[in-house]
Amino acid sequence: MMKKRVLVTGGSGFLGSHLCEQLLDMGREVICVDNFFTGSKSNILHLLDNPFFEVIRHDVTFPLYVEVDEIYNLACPASPIHYQHDPVQTTKTSVHGAINMLGLAKRLKARILQASTSEVYGDPEVHPQTEDYWGNVNPIGLRSCYDEGKRCAETLFFDYHRQHNLAIKVCRIFNTYGPRMAMHDGRVVSNFVVQALKGKDITVYGNGEQTRSFCYVDDLVDGMIRFMENTDDDFIGPMNLGNPVEFTIRELAEAVIDQTGCGSKIITKPLPSDDPMQRKPDISLAREKMGWEPKTDLRAGLAKTIEYFENMLQTL
Repeated sequence: MMKKRVLVTGGSGFLGSHLCEQLLDMGREVICVDNFFTGSKSNILHLLDNPFFEVIRHDVTFPLYVEVDEIYNLACPASPIHYQHDPVQTTKTSVHGAINMLGLAKRLKARILQASTSEVYGDPEVHPQTEDYWGNVNPIGLRSCYDEGKRCAETLFFDYHRQHNLAIKVCRIFNTYGPRMAMHDGRVVSNFVVQALKGKDITVYGNGEQTRSFCYVDDLVDGMIRFMENTDDDFIGPMNLGNPVEFTIRELAEAVIDQTGCGSKIITKPLPSDDPMQRKPDISLAREKMGWEPKTDLRAGLAKTIEYFENMLQTL
C-alpha cells in the first residue's frame, strides 16, 4: 500500500516538529515546510535520517506545488515577541498562507486542518470559552496582527468549505507547552523555567491572578491527529483543544520554583496591552466527538519541560 502523504506547514516549530514525529511514527510520509523564521532545524534533526521525511524551506505566503493527501496548516509565529516583530508579515502568513494552502487542498481534493488559536476569543467575557463564542478582540491593538489574522484564516476555511465543498478541520489551540519550546519566545512556561534554571527572579506581569490552562504537547498533537483522521467530513469545527484545568500565573510560577528547586523570587511588572485576564477551554465538543481529553497533569509535563531546558542550557 502507498503511504499516506502529509504536508505540515510550520513543521520545524515547537508544535509542528512533534506533529511530524508522531505522523512518521504512524507510518505516514511527511513533508515539512518551514521558512525557519521561528522554527528551528534542531527540532527536526532527529527526523532527517528517516527516508519518509522531507524538508522544504518555503514561505507559505507564496504558492506551493506538491502532491499530498492531507495538509496541516500550522505556519505562523505564535508568541507575542515573534508575531509583533513584523506584524504585517504575521497577518500575511495567516491570510495569504491560508489562501495558498486552501488553494493547494482544493486542487488536490485533500483534507486540510487549520491550527487556529484561543486568541480568536481575545480577552473573553464568556468563561470558559465555548466554540460558539465570537470573542472580544481589539482589531487595532498590538496583538491584532495575530488575533485577527487567525480569525480571518478561519473565515477563509469556512468559505472554501461552503463555496468549494472542501474537506476542512478547524481547531482552536489553547496554551501548549513542552520540550522544543524556544528559549526566548516570551511564552510564560518557557520564560519561568529558563529564569528559574538561571537562578533569576521570575517575572510575573500584572498581579499574577490572570489565569491560563496549560496543555502538554503530546496531548495536543494527539487531539489534532484524532480530529483529522478519526472524525467524519461533516464535523469541521471549530473545536477547542486544550487543558480545561485552570491555573493562575502566580500558581504556575510557584510550581516552577518548587520543581526546579531554585531560590528565585517572584517579581511583578505592568501587564502588556490587551493581555487576556482569563483563558480556559470548554472541551465538551472534543470529548463528545473524539473521546479526547488531556492526560498529562501540569507537574508531569513541567518535569519533562524542565529537563529539556536543563539540557539546552548545558550546551550553551
